[in-house]
Amino acid sequence: MQKDGSSVLSIRDLGITDYGKALELQKTMLSRRILGEIPNTVMITEHNPVITLGARESENKLVAAPERIEEAGISIYPVRRGGGTTAHNPGQLVIYPIIDLRSIKLGINEYIRALEQTGIELLETMGIHAGRKKGFPGIWTNSGKIASIGVKVSQGTTYHGMAINICNDLSIFEMIIPCGIDNVKMVSAQSLGSDAAIETAKNAISKILKRTFL
Repeated sequence: MQKDGSSVLSIRDLGITDYGKALELQKTMLSRRILGEIPNTVMITEHNPVITLGARESENKLVAAPERIEEAGISIYPVRRGGGTTAHNPGQLVIYPIIDLRSIKLGINEYIRALEQTGIELLETMGIHAGRKKGFPGIWTNSGKIASIGVKVSQGTTYHGMAINICNDLSIFEMIIPCGIDNVKMVSAQSLGSDAAIETAKNAISKILKRTFL
């Protein structure tokens, strides 16, 4: 491994996790990456049902009362990342890159575009054409939004990341206004006709991530 860690990208599949535990692990890995103790790392996971609130309070919009959300078995978790309200549940592919941007010679805007590109390329492997929408972060199809991005950078190192709807229950999004954007329809690879399994998506994204960030 080169001194800056750029010759290695470690991929860790965490399986299905509680959001809070995954966030604590992210913070631990972030600290270790900043200290140079680990190489650039991407954590891949699915989350138990949770609605997360971003750093911009104006973009945190719930449709259902918090009591109703919790009665449905969905946790609510405030978190200091970019973006507004979003939701996670099993069948959604969540990617948390812990990457020193200096080691891959990218600025934050370039990094976000590269991260979006990995999702676009993943969806192409499933026969789904997706892309960016000017002025609106994330990944979009002609039928609706399929992936959300919320990134934070500390001492030049990234954490948080991207969530791509593969085969998850989309009804969870009925309880929020995704990313604070009105009249957004959330879609998944499955709802668009793909029969790709989450494990297939994990294997494919691992290859794409290594191609993009090595």
